[in-house]
Amino acid sequence: MKINRTTLVFVTLALSVILSIVDASGQKKSGQEKSRQASSPSLSGGKLRGRRASAKSPGETVPTTTHQSPVSNIVESHKKESEAKAGEEPDQPGDTQGSLDPAPGSSERPAIAEPRAPGSDAKEANVSPDRVQSLRDQIEAVADGAERIRLQLKLSEQLVAAGKKPEAIEELRSIINANAFDPQSFYNAGNALARLGDSAEAIKAYRKAIDQRKGNYSRALNNLGVILLREGRWEESHTALLSALKLESFRYAEASYNLGRLYSARGEIDLATREWRRTLTIEPEHRAAAQALSLGASGAGVVVRAEASAEGRSVNRDIRNREASVGNNTARSVKSLASDDPVSTKSAVIDPVSYDLLQRARNLAELGKLGESVGNYQRLLSRMHGYFPPANLELSYALMNLNKFDDAFANLLKVADRDGPQYPITYYYLGRLYERKGNLTLAEESFAKAAIAFTTKNNSLLLDLSRVRERQGNFKGALAAMEEYVTLMEQQGMKPTWSDESLSVLRQKVRSESK
Repeated sequence: MKINRTTLVFVTLALSVILSIVDASGQKKSGQEKSRQASSPSLSGGKLRGRRASAKSPGETVPTTTHQSPVSNIVESHKKESEAKAGEEPDQPGDTQGSLDPAPGSSERPAIAEPRAPGSDAKEANVSPDRVQSLRDQIEAVADGAERIRLQLKLSEQLVAAGKKPEAIEELRSIINANAFDPQSFYNAGNALARLGDSAEAIKAYRKAIDQRKGNYSRALNNLGVILLREGRWEESHTALLSALKLESFRYAEASYNLGRLYSARGEIDLATREWRRTLTIEPEHRAAAQALSLGASGAGVVVRAEASAEGRSVNRDIRNREASVGNNTARSVKSLASDDPVSTKSAVIDPVSYDLLQRARNLAELGKLGESVGNYQRLLSRMHGYFPPANLELSYALMNLNKFDDAFANLLKVADRDGPQYPITYYYLGRLYERKGNLTLAEESFAKAAIAFTTKNNSLLLDLSRVRERQGNFKGALAAMEEYVTLMEQQGMKPTWSDESLSVLRQKVRSESK
């Protein structure tokens, strides 16, 4: 009995130990679960905080990384909008109708691709008339708004695939007149119209998209700049491309590349080189910019040499190897040559200190600080005895924007008299200022020189020539310039819709004059 009691005591103690171990294990697991639950909100909160930190408020720009593709280089005006961009078409590099085509075999695609020829896509044969009619029925059933526009875009794609380009264009044009807030769809409509060759309506679509975002639409601004460049509307193109760059803190490779093409078309090789180098700094794999840079290297540019001016000789020779600042990046933007290297007769030679003033003036002008920019241009020119063609020319732009037309005229005249053929854009701006002064004879002479110099690059200069001739009562001359313009545009497949009416009016004036 005593043994049995002893055994019972031991058994009881053993059971107590086992139960305590089980209980401790359960508490440990419970504690781990509670720990996980307690830590989960903090992880989730971290993700949310990360998203909030990366989001942008309207109007704020975020620089892109240097190794992204051209499509991902574009940052929308704020992240919430960019997350909703699944249906938005990206812009792409290398407009083949621009002043610099991609090299043969280049993988670069047009900024705005050309329309496919009917029958060129195997899908064309599979376009169902029932599908087209179904989309038309859906459009009719939907009230005005974003959904209707989305369906119209789909219908236009189907019509293009079926080889019905005029109907597709008509559908896209109706989108532009829609009373809806849908900047993304207007942007896509602009892209579609540009591909189909309707530049005028594409411009309207892009402008509507930009207006609806209160100017904060870098993609649309870039594509607008491309179309305006194609149309020869250089000043408007410059404004659009520069606006796109400003929105992206000058870290938008495609806009920078296209701005370089604009400068190249205008004959401003050093500014073009500057933009293409900036493009490669942002996106080193941008093949179109690298190709443009290699082709442009033989053109006129700015060459830095310490012996370029009397003051330059006293500058430390190490300065000549300084890298020029471009926006927030550092990149080589001139050809640094040894003293025994040949210098092109078209090159403008400058000392390093003056070159730094030139770059500072350009940076300030880009930022809209025109007064400070003018001061730097003037300090540069005082070092160069009052004349350095790129500086005189760029100074005149800043002065015109400040409404200091007489000072701008004086600088333009210097360049035209001494280096006009090398900087033919000077003739265009002189023509504008002469016209503003009411001196139509000299305006005509300047526009004629500009039209001859840019025959293959900007047909729209013939419109300026036609206008001033008409204002002088020279209707035959005005008609001749207009006919030449229309013929050239027609050869490029870009005949404006208004051209026939303009020709008809001028022909009527010529007939009336001969009576």
